Amino acid sequence: MNTKMIMSFLEGVAANNNREWFEEHKDEYQAARASFEKGIDKAIEAIGTFDPSIAHLRGKDCVFRFYRDVRFSKDKSPYKRHFGAYISAHGRKSLHGGYYLHIQPGRCLLSGGAYWLPTNILTAVRNEIMGNTDEWIRSVENGQFVKFFGYVNEGKWSEESMSTKGFGIEFLKKAPKDFPNDYEYLRYLKMKDYCVWHSVPDDFFEGNDWLPKMVKLFKVVKPMMDFTNNVIDDYE
Repeated sequence: MNTKMIMSFLEGVAANNNREWFEEHKDEYQAARASFEKGIDKAIEAIGTFDPSIAHLRGKDCVFRFYRDVRFSKDKSPYKRHFGAYISAHGRKSLHGGYYLHIQPGRCLLSGGAYWLPTNILTAVRNEIMGNTDEWIRSVENGQFVKFFGYVNEGKWSEESMSTKGFGIEFLKKAPKDFPNDYEYLRYLKMKDYCVWHSVPDDFFEGNDWLPKMVKLFKVVKPMMDFTNNVIDDYE
């Protein structure tokens, strides 16, 4: 993956986020996207060594579109400022948890888990956590998990800024409806998503050394993701 080329293009987009500039630099976009897709092909191959459920995927099917949906956004910039890919066994648009890679100047990261779950699935995951608390705690409070992602609600994520690591993006202020307020691990029931992230430097994806580093991190995510996916898959 030619990260220097990708970063150069993304810096250009950030400074000139308009259709005129983009059309003049469309060849650069296509080259940067092709390079990113090749990098995701390598990521899929590496992840497949410990999670064969995603081995059938191809990079081009995992990379998100670069054009922004501006219909409900105050920011009318037509293009994203990053390249992102979601590697999920059930596809990029599924609720099934997966692995996410994000390249953006100053905000590169690796992430994993399940996002934007509807209420009925969140309720089912919460019930599963209460029914199998010991298994859940082993997957999210072990030393490696905390090292890479911290404790739940410790990190902060927003469009403007984010912490270097985190577990969970949005949370309820109190116990979900029909769940006990005195549950020892109520913090996990308040979660509205079950995802983690870990920031990496801008040069992280250069060469091939990043692949084993990525594998090490994603292996730590997998037990938590398997736990939630076992529930999610009943609804998909």
